[in-house]
Amino acid sequence: MNMRFKSCAALATALLFAATGADAAAEVAHIFWKDLRPATQAIAEDANLPMIAAKLPDHGETLSLNLQDKMIQLAGYALPVDRDGDLVYQFLLVPWTGACSHMPTPPPNQIVLVTPALPYTMKEAYEPVAVTGVLKPGMEKSQLFILDGVSIVQSGYTVRKAEVARVDTVPDTVTLPINSPWNFLNKKKN
Repeated sequence: MNMRFKSCAALATALLFAATGADAAAEVAHIFWKDLRPATQAIAEDANLPMIAAKLPDHGETLSLNLQDKMIQLAGYALPVDRDGDLVYQFLLVPWTGACSHMPTPPPNQIVLVTPALPYTMKEAYEPVAVTGVLKPGMEKSQLFILDGVSIVQSGYTVRKAEVARVDTVPDTVTLPINSPWNFLNKKKN
């Protein structure tokens, strides 16, 4: 009898966890980069070049608090911050290829500092990925080691214990203008 009770309790617990997991998956908000900035802030296409924080009245530090502590999914390009070979322990998620290293840095409200739940295997910088996790607004500074030296990048959001999946495309990526010196990045990733 005791064994039967334990089996029933185990089954009930498993069903409870399965139901909770399904509810949590249903509550994931699929967001876009525009959701992380104020509606009044110009986007890169409007400016006809990559937007940079210095050009914005608030330097891009106005964050979207309506997404605070929400489970979100956002697609972008991964730029490693902490890595060991192909394993990436932390990265910046940015809205276009080349951001932060090959071209001007996006404003903080367009950069997410991501810590994967498990190290993510990445073959190259700016790999398109979808990140799922709890979004936390708050300024963080990261040190990037790039070809021309060290760069400090400020992000406006963090997602810790994130699920990371490679994707083929980023739906709302910024395509650089034809006359951009970084236009070669469009062909590589888009």
